[in-house]
Amino acid sequence: MAKAYLVGSGIASLAAAAFLIREGGFSGNDIVILEEQDREGGSLDAAGSPETGYTMRGGRMFEIHFECTYDLLSSIPSLDDPAKSVTEDTFAFHEDFAWDDHARLVAADGSVIDAHAMTFSERDRLELVKCVATPERLLDGKRISDLFHEEFFTTNFWAMWCTTFAFEPWHSAIEFRRYLNRFVHLFKTFDTMSGIYRTRFNQFDSIVRPLLAWLTAQGVTLRLGTRVTDLRLADGDALTVEELVWERDGKSGSTAVGPDDLVMVTNGSMTANSTLGSTDTVPALDTTSSSGAWQLWETLAAKRPGLGDPKVFDSHVKDSTWESFTVTTKDPLFFKLMEEFSGSEAGKGGLITFKESSWLLTIVLNHQPHFRDQPEDTFVWWGYALFPDRQGDFVGKPMSECTGREILDEVLRHLPFTERQRILDGSLVIPAKMPYITSQFLVRKAGDRPQVVPAGSTNLAFIGQYAEVPEDVVFTVEYSVRTAWTAVAGLLGLDRQPPPVYKGQYDPKVLIEALQTLHRR
Repeated sequence: MAKAYLVGSGIASLAAAAFLIREGGFSGNDIVILEEQDREGGSLDAAGSPETGYTMRGGRMFEIHFECTYDLLSSIPSLDDPAKSVTEDTFAFHEDFAWDDHARLVAADGSVIDAHAMTFSERDRLELVKCVATPERLLDGKRISDLFHEEFFTTNFWAMWCTTFAFEPWHSAIEFRRYLNRFVHLFKTFDTMSGIYRTRFNQFDSIVRPLLAWLTAQGVTLRLGTRVTDLRLADGDALTVEELVWERDGKSGSTAVGPDDLVMVTNGSMTANSTLGSTDTVPALDTTSSSGAWQLWETLAAKRPGLGDPKVFDSHVKDSTWESFTVTTKDPLFFKLMEEFSGSEAGKGGLITFKESSWLLTIVLNHQPHFRDQPEDTFVWWGYALFPDRQGDFVGKPMSECTGREILDEVLRHLPFTERQRILDGSLVIPAKMPYITSQFLVRKAGDRPQVVPAGSTNLAFIGQYAEVPEDVVFTVEYSVRTAWTAVAGLLGLDRQPPPVYKGQYDPKVLIEALQTLHRR
């Protein structure tokens, strides 16, 4: 029987394994997942305890048109109710805890800004329409800031857009245009965020754990602590993997790849070299060693043309780094004050951005518990900042040089609360520094990302955030799942292909609503 080797254990590989079984007729016993780290799940991570503090580097948002993700998870049983799928559980949770943000933006004086108004000038609207209408091929190598004047980046629209999706002005105009087209149907609810879906718990608990449980029950092998360093390719014009070269426990080894076997590689990693700090320590910036995901891609790209250019994405750390932080407390005071301030109960409020903060801070109070094993007397919330290298407005130094306590202090000083000291003393704060977190948004041109199934490939596919899927958007779970389905369908020649990317820009009703939103005052 043919075997499949999946390099990396993030959502792309887990999805590919599931699609191989469900769509491709593979036995789980013939699928091997090779993971460099000592844990699975890739960027969809979450861990910790009430005593040490919980931590998650990020939180993924979903919306109604994540068709590939919902299709995948519709066949994965929920851990809470095996009679219900993960997709059904997600939709049910949205019914009970839909976001309805009343405090999306906060001013420097701690007052809530009316975010219903986009605060566009006529020039802003024209530049936005022009960006959407410009063919992608004409945006090669261009930044967002190349298409808009400076005032655009002071609008309410930009403050909400960039903090919802983590865009910076120097990021790729191609990716920005794709996002505008892909999420045009969300424009009308952008201030309330009511079109955004969330999983019941963090994504590790709500997606990775049930997927792993299902895959393990199917017989899939997961080998942690295994770094794939090279793929040996057959001679000739065809792109055929003959051997996997790997390292485990300080020893090198290899695995022969048969003519009918498949290899799928997660090339690149947006959370590679992430480091954690603590309430009293600063997370280090670690770019000293290349992770296996980047190193393997560099090795492969050097062998053949057409396999992308990893240096476009992993060589500009200054442009791709930001910091997040997770706060754990047994004192309900902060949640109580924030619910009163925002007008929304925890889990229904969406993102809250301090528009004029120098770090561009954003926080969110998720529905509790946010971790499956979180006790009732423990509360967890999360935040992040897009400009960690700028001086804080209150702590007097960059976020990148701050302890968790100092980051929390900066947040609290942006809010009109008098109980700051009590909140500080009762909180555990774990900051996470991520040098490549928005590297997939960096300025690029056609060909910098390899095709999911490269030209001439007989058994190799690339999956994840750095493989190319026309029209869809990176930095989403949907993108990784779509690459997985595309890889399985492409390598096996399946009739059933992934559903097409949603194109709301061709729906007259959606377009009219979007244009009305652009003219809100």
